[in-house]
Amino acid sequence: MEISAAGRLEVRITAADVGKRVSVRSLIEHGPSGEKFSDTVGVLTSWDNGVLRITRKSGESVRVAESTLVAGKVVPAAPARRRGPAASYEELARITARGWRPVESERLGEWELRAAAGFTRRANSVLPLGDPGLPLDDALTAVRRWYAARGLPAYVQTATGAEGTQELLCAELERRGWVREVTAELWTGALAPVADLGDDTSGVLLSRDADGTWLARYRRKGVGQAALRVLGGGAPRPGEPSVWFATVPGEEGAEAPAAIGRCVVDGRWAGFAAVEVDPARRREGLATAVMAALAARALEEGASAAWLQVETDNEGARALYGRLGFAPHHAYHHYRAPEEPASEGSAAYSSAPVGDGTS
Repeated sequence: MEISAAGRLEVRITAADVGKRVSVRSLIEHGPSGEKFSDTVGVLTSWDNGVLRITRKSGESVRVAESTLVAGKVVPAAPARRRGPAASYEELARITARGWRPVESERLGEWELRAAAGFTRRANSVLPLGDPGLPLDDALTAVRRWYAARGLPAYVQTATGAEGTQELLCAELERRGWVREVTAELWTGALAPVADLGDDTSGVLLSRDADGTWLARYRRKGVGQAALRVLGGGAPRPGEPSVWFATVPGEEGAEAPAAIGRCVVDGRWAGFAAVEVDPARRREGLATAVMAALAARALEEGASAAWLQVETDNEGARALYGRLGFAPHHAYHHYRAPEEPASEGSAAYSSAPVGDGTS
């Protein structure tokens, strides 16, 4: 907090600081027993009618009455990362998008509209990296029409918590009634330590394709052609990411493998997803073996850094990835357009994405 030469706390922010990262202290209770305060750090996304709105790294929006402020200051745009490979949000957003390709896409200025017959929100949402080339309301109207024409709900994928993320866009979407349905995190880490954890990966089979055996363990059932195109596979073309699928066979007669995983190698980055283990075989180190085998192959192809996406409530996966040396880089969110009555001749929303594709 800012302290004056006289030793008093001071508020050194104004409405002109909207869009900047701030730290504020506000009074939440006062009485005969003394005063109580709350500290909030995040991006100042609005300051209207005596109320500040601050978006935390997690994406949580906090409202603070101006009358309760006792201190405030602008702080550096993003805290320094203490471990893991250095990377900007934009670099990671583009890499992760290349690792989970939609079936069709269209540009709206610098926004990318993506669709894949409803298979996961990530492949059926707008990736807004830059200016859509239209006023926001017009851009969102175009987005809604594009998805409605495909019988899909309109989603916008945003991010918070790192330099260059989209706290202001999140606030504008919420102001317009868009609803945040899912929050997850993108974690990064060094690749070599993951490969080094594989004491014995001889039981992990690697393939270029997600065959029927692999799909038998994949938690999203009824995978169709659109999903298979998103998952990818086959020999990579020049300039395209390299996709690998890992399988640990189950016991004789088992209907599905004991464990599976997927890895996309794209330049220096290797992205892990769909790491799944038979519930009856957990705590046997199978997930670690799968990731180690995939990491070793990614190292052979020249990658050195790794990323993965994990939902905030998946405690088991978060514990595993923490042990493997990964740490959160930023949070990302999917905002769904508010429903509106279908006008005559317009397409109604008839399907919703299945899950988010995180692991």
